[in-house]
Amino acid sequence: MTELPYVAATELAALLDAGDISAVELTETLRARVEHLDDKLHLFLKRTDERALSDARAADARRSSGDRLSLFDGVPIGYKDIFVTRGVPTTCGSRILEGWVPPFDATVVERCSRAGLPILGKLNMDEFAMGSSTENSAFGPSKNPWNLKTVPGGSSGASAALVAAGGAPWAWGTETGGSVRQPASLCGVVGVKPTYGLVSRYGMIAFASSLDQAGPLSRTVKDSAALLTIAAGHDPLDSTSIPQAAPDYLEGIDRGIAGMRIGIVKEIESGDGMQPGVGERVQEAYQRLEKLGASIEEVSLPSFEYGISAYYLIAPAEASSNLARYDGVRYGLRSSDGSDVGAMMARTRAEGFGDEVKRRIMLGTYALSAGYYDAYYGKAQRVRTLITRDLERAYASVDLIACPTSPTTAFKLGERTNDPLAMYLSDVFTVPVNLAGNAAISVPCGVSADDGLPVGLQLIAKSLDEATMFRAAYAFEQDLGWIDSPEGRPPL
Repeated sequence: MTELPYVAATELAALLDAGDISAVELTETLRARVEHLDDKLHLFLKRTDERALSDARAADARRSSGDRLSLFDGVPIGYKDIFVTRGVPTTCGSRILEGWVPPFDATVVERCSRAGLPILGKLNMDEFAMGSSTENSAFGPSKNPWNLKTVPGGSSGASAALVAAGGAPWAWGTETGGSVRQPASLCGVVGVKPTYGLVSRYGMIAFASSLDQAGPLSRTVKDSAALLTIAAGHDPLDSTSIPQAAPDYLEGIDRGIAGMRIGIVKEIESGDGMQPGVGERVQEAYQRLEKLGASIEEVSLPSFEYGISAYYLIAPAEASSNLARYDGVRYGLRSSDGSDVGAMMARTRAEGFGDEVKRRIMLGTYALSAGYYDAYYGKAQRVRTLITRDLERAYASVDLIACPTSPTTAFKLGERTNDPLAMYLSDVFTVPVNLAGNAAISVPCGVSADDGLPVGLQLIAKSLDEATMFRAAYAFEQDLGWIDSPEGRPPL
């Protein structure tokens, strides 16, 4: 059998059912693996070892009595520190929330707990999910298990790195502009951005409310489909939650892609800025999809080139509003060295927020200010509509759209921290999906010949058509054989 830390969640569930392993044995094995990893990768902001073992014991007791909570009862999980967790400190990667212990669970956490998934702890992230490298965490950067000198991507970089390095079979991250798919690509794992509103945002600390969405990271496509099935579905506590039940995304996942029509984006294929090694693997991925029975067609999405510009007006504008609640009065950090309330708030924010958060608050506040709203924010929203319409037009002729997830492999730590624009361009292929609210997945498609680091293929689906997306990704994954190959595991 494959080493336990690298066994997929769906396979672990079968081993637990058969009595070949116990939930306690599994949790202790992963805890030991995390102990080995964390000094090197800096993945956890808060480990919950005792709680995980207690959860595992309860899961074993339920299985013994034939009363398991779900198929995955006893399979451990990690959470990006943006999800509030009752009784467990939640910082969102920021000093301004240091010491805050939430009195409730996010809906994602609550639903996974109801399914019996032991919580391993809270994972590092870019502060308030603002970043593409997990270098903006107030508590220090995480590292990529493929090369410790490189970033794991962001803002869900620690979640992706944990799964890639065998510290957990799956983890939750969040997306605003690609922060699940991009780190999935850079770490060689599967990352899913569900349709906006499919997964509840209740208890997920807000960055940009019209863009934020929770998404699973896992070793296999089936695992991501299973985890999404556990958490998706209507939540009355979230006003943006889609009012319908979610299907079982594992059903029909193995039906293949014969006859499926997949679009290749003309503007991306003819553009600049992609590493040669990334382009080579992605072109091979297109050929593999065609070999599996899909037809490959060119589609035009001319508005995609404006996605980054629109995103970096809309997202900071919403962030400047959402982050106004951190005032030093209600919770979190408070600077006491102020002559009055106004001075206290200013000093608290100056000390509590990092440089990237301050940069985006200032940009967003400027975009929303009198005299500039129509010129910047209003125009960005019109571009958002154009992107949505371009995608709708493309889906009249294709079932899915394929493109690279990231234009590069993992870049070196510190390489882009002084060049925000270069950092922002890491998300050039993912941002349009968030603006439109569509579903998308990043699945590994090999390693670059340039540096031996993972490359991700992105498959973009129509809204609420996750089933088609999972079918194609699963067929591709099985044919590539990444999971079972030596190439598919980092050297750490």
